[in-house]
Amino acid sequence: MEGLPSFVELGLRLFFGKLRKVAIKKEDLCNHSGKETWFSLQPVDSNSEVQGKVHLELKLNELITENGTVCQQLVVHIKACHGLPLINGQSCDPYATVSLVGPSRNDQKKTKVKKKTSNPQFNEIFYFEVTRSSSYTRKSQFQVEEEDIEKLEIRIDLWNNGNLVQDVFLGEIKVPVNVLRNDSSHQAWYLLQPRDNGNKSSKTDDLGSLRLNICYTEDYVLPSEYYGPLKTLLLKSPDVQPISASAAYILGEICRDKNDAVLPLVRLLLHHDKLVLFATAVAELDLKDTQDANTIFRGNSLATRCLDEMMKIVGGHYLKVTLKPILDEICESSKPCEIDPIKLKEGDNVENNKENLRYYVDKLFSTIVKSSMSCPTVMCDIFYSLRQMATQRFPNDPHVQYSAVSSFVFLRFFAVAVVSPHTFHLRPHHPDPQTIRTLTLISKTIQTLGSLGSLSKSKSSFKETFMCEFFKMFQEEGYIIAVKKFLDEISSTETKESSGTSEPVHLKEGEMYKRAQGRTRIGKKNFKKRWFCLTSRELTYHKQPGSKDAIYTIPVKNILAVEKLEESSFNKKNMFQVIHTEKPLYVQANNCVEANEWIDVLCRVSRCNQNRLSFYHPSAYLNGNWLCCLETSESALGCKRCTAGVPADIQIDIDEDRETERIYSLFTLSSLKLQKMEEACGTIAVYQGPQKEPDDYSNFVIEDSVTTFKTIQQIKSIIEKLDEPHEKYRKKRSSSAKYGSKENPIVGKTS
Repeated sequence: MEGLPSFVELGLRLFFGKLRKVAIKKEDLCNHSGKETWFSLQPVDSNSEVQGKVHLELKLNELITENGTVCQQLVVHIKACHGLPLINGQSCDPYATVSLVGPSRNDQKKTKVKKKTSNPQFNEIFYFEVTRSSSYTRKSQFQVEEEDIEKLEIRIDLWNNGNLVQDVFLGEIKVPVNVLRNDSSHQAWYLLQPRDNGNKSSKTDDLGSLRLNICYTEDYVLPSEYYGPLKTLLLKSPDVQPISASAAYILGEICRDKNDAVLPLVRLLLHHDKLVLFATAVAELDLKDTQDANTIFRGNSLATRCLDEMMKIVGGHYLKVTLKPILDEICESSKPCEIDPIKLKEGDNVENNKENLRYYVDKLFSTIVKSSMSCPTVMCDIFYSLRQMATQRFPNDPHVQYSAVSSFVFLRFFAVAVVSPHTFHLRPHHPDPQTIRTLTLISKTIQTLGSLGSLSKSKSSFKETFMCEFFKMFQEEGYIIAVKKFLDEISSTETKESSGTSEPVHLKEGEMYKRAQGRTRIGKKNFKKRWFCLTSRELTYHKQPGSKDAIYTIPVKNILAVEKLEESSFNKKNMFQVIHTEKPLYVQANNCVEANEWIDVLCRVSRCNQNRLSFYHPSAYLNGNWLCCLETSESALGCKRCTAGVPADIQIDIDEDRETERIYSLFTLSSLKLQKMEEACGTIAVYQGPQKEPDDYSNFVIEDSVTTFKTIQQIKSIIEKLDEPHEKYRKKRSSSAKYGSKENPIVGKTS
């Protein structure tokens, strides 16, 4: 809710059958931010749901009548409205009624209707007589004037023209005429109000209450040049040694809620391609404190929260193409899937329900384990790093390489999206109770299936007996193999240059025939039996299995495309080609299934390579020309589009100035904790260890007190410099945002 003007009633309205609501005004938000509060429910009616503001000008003129007496004329100029609501999803057709109301009079006039606009420009003037000549019989002119003005008010009602249906009330304002007591004219913006304050007589105490946890922020974003130093300091964080001394990590340490820091940090680092390095570094710090491989990445640390947020940001399209079709089927078919004997309805058949549930689980599981080609590059890069670090941390546990990845992609990504599809924009609305129960059962099963790859044998951790019985249907080796294969594929690609310090992931090996490079078309000796081996780093072939000396090696990063080869090229079936930076490698598999498997795994491992081809030649280049298109140049552009597409780039709409401003605000709000952390660094540096009470800094991670202290000094210096333009803006706004201006309209009646 950033940047809302101070008059706005917060559009947080929770409807219960369109009968009850909670409405909170913007000026009250700060009082409730960051804590749980009970709010009384209020009745909902069309007269209380209003928004928008009106620009009004009033003047009081003196006129001499024909008989020579003096009367007062009120001039009402209704200029414009702003921010009127949509009606049935479309801009309204507004008009206004202007009334002069008193104890014994109600003179009403009406503007023209403005078509299809939420910001109508009326510019219409209306005239009302305020005092009458007959009123001068017993009192002086001044006394009558004073008396009448105290009793009169201008009321403006906004309506949507309904044409053939009833007009819809949009809001009203009431302005006492005595605002002109000291001035000849009055001009101001007014906030539209509910009619009679929206059922003022209702007893809200009888309608119940609702407990809400509200988080409200309001930021003013400065021009870009102000944020350079802070942005530079934050983007250097992944390179700081140790990572706990970096500005980004310190922000996570001092914020009351790490989630406040995570979103702007992740978005900023992601925008500048720094997130993989930072997430890897903080995850490595997590691993140092992990003693049991079974609890790897199970806490809510800065690392896990960064990865959670990253997956939400970049994984939206991945979830949509993978889960949405099946979730649509589940939500729309409404097949009964309850398997808890206690919750079964009368007439339900538990065996039929089990079959329905298994059908959904199998379909969803099969789609997930075949979806690695759609997994975003950033996710693959981080999973690769997590896998390598977990293996190094627990070298004697062969399964930890899988649990390090599955704890994120299954537990924190797919399982969460399945149980809450509306949260990830996979469904338009919150599902009904029966569907929620079905999705919960599916999510539990998928989550446990995802952990099979990290277990030595298939087992479940379900507490419910009925879930244990149901899960026995999935205790087959095929599920474990499928999970491991999927985890291998999404964590075996590293788009950056490999450091060479970690072991490559073994993906596939087997015996096939390869065609010798540069030979003529005829001759059996052109095809040699070789043992092929593919890792996450390279494709090699050897004379025999187990041989450590490769005859030929193709770095995975050099693969440009992997496609089938037309049978007519060499009169041989089951052939495919590996197109790389040198000449294409032509390979013959033993059967079509094996050929497809090799093509699939090679495409997956090389899918994020730079300079991948969009077109290729489906036939070989022999005797000076391509057999498919007859082009003579060996470097000629391919004549057929590649079947394995390159993953779509994740386009994220990020305003880096706004994200940096949010981080500045967080540092400002947490200045006391930053000061305590600075003092803790000094204590550690002087006394070489904790000499004060542990509570002084035991909650901070300080590995290198000197480096951390220097970073804190840089943060404080930058924040102090940013404070100056913010203070200038606050002063300017307080002086320029006059009460009654468009930015700060008048609320309610004035006296």
